[in-house]
Amino acid sequence: MVKVERSFPEPESLAVEAQKANGSYSEPDVVGRLREDFHDKCYICEMKNLQDPQIEHLLPHMGGKYPERKFDWNNLFWSCGHCNSVKNQRKYDEGIIDYCQEDPEELIWFQLGEKDVRISAKDKENRRAVLTAELVTEVFNLKNTGMRIYKSEHRMKELTLEMNKLYASLEEIEENPESQFALRKVRALLRTESKFAAFKRCYVRDNVDRYPQLM
Repeated sequence: MVKVERSFPEPESLAVEAQKANGSYSEPDVVGRLREDFHDKCYICEMKNLQDPQIEHLLPHMGGKYPERKFDWNNLFWSCGHCNSVKNQRKYDEGIIDYCQEDPEELIWFQLGEKDVRISAKDKENRRAVLTAELVTEVFNLKNTGMRIYKSEHRMKELTLEMNKLYASLEEIEENPESQFALRKVRALLRTESKFAAFKRCYVRDNVDRYPQLM
């Protein structure tokens, strides 16, 4: 989960579709802008180049109960089907962190364990941060249905592969601190556009004494 810079003004179709009885918030201009703004990554799990992209509402419109939320550009996020499904629980209705307004990396600690992810809010009194940490934990660990077992395990596998790339590149830096090539590889892995950037950047911050040239 990384901070996203949402582009403005909002897509023109939203105002038009909001006036219709059965308007759509997924017209081509909306889809294209969200995909670009979010670097084609799910805003929750950070999987990239999604095969099942969905437009997710940060705050649910609940089938028309809150119509103002349905076409609100600030309420639309680029998500994968798995994360959207996991988030569709009443406990998340009160709201998680808005990644376009706040930096989740300042509020949440991300770590890959041996068999799971370990994610926690830095401030236990911050309810939205606590809920967000719980949500990210569930999208990687929740296994209450056959499909969720598969999708959670797939995300764990992809995250592990990406973290192993980081570990290998960091070893190159330790072995040759003057290597600009190794440094460029690590910095590419830490870019916002990269998969699972929050996990990788958290690891580097936790080991800043070993890699001061990255900070």
